Amino acid sequence: MKIRYLGHSSFQLTESTGTTIVTDPYSDSLGCAMPKVSADAVTVSHHHYDHDAVEKIGGKPVVIDKEGNYELSGVEINSIKSFHDPEGGKLRGENIIFKFSMDGIEVCHLGDIGEECSTELIESLLPVDVLLIPVGGTYTIDAEQAKEYVDRIMPDIVIPMHYREKGKKLDIDRVEEFTDLFDEEEVYSDVDEIDISREDLGGDSTKIIVMERVED
Repeated sequence: MKIRYLGHSSFQLTESTGTTIVTDPYSDSLGCAMPKVSADAVTVSHHHYDHDAVEKIGGKPVVIDKEGNYELSGVEINSIKSFHDPEGGKLRGENIIFKFSMDGIEVCHLGDIGEECSTELIESLLPVDVLLIPVGGTYTIDAEQAKEYVDRIMPDIVIPMHYREKGKKLDIDRVEEFTDLFDEEEVYSDVDEIDISREDLGGDSTKIIVMERVED
């Protein structure tokens, strides 16, 4: 399967069969333009302007924005309710976590998770091979909290998202606040697309991959 980073919390996930999913497309109001892409399905973790601009995606995709189990051309999608803040949604409401099973690889997109890392939540997510996790704080978990999620989930690959980037108008932390918590040899960067197979998984350590935003 392939993963392309579209910016913010948006990724394009493509199975070897060609089935394509885009996560959390964002409005230009964020301060940067959403790349022009198409998809068979779009997942929305919550309805804020920087996560639900489904009109930006071509191809007349199915929109999935609720808790449940879905199947799309052989791709299994499991969505799990969580909270956008540490007070049970009282501050910012609910958040949907999405798990995708593509080419036998378990990918988890945490959306704008804001709640603390609990045993109950972790058990509902496992197993996870690739973890897409917010790290910028303010509106989501911060770097230290994200590190706890990584340590407890123990995925093979972690891709940080929802951090300060050029042009963004959100007051959130830089990705380095997160990557500095790991050994230098565990952190990789300067790629806008990765191709993953089962043979790439099952290593002794977790790789942190900081992806470059795809440009049109």
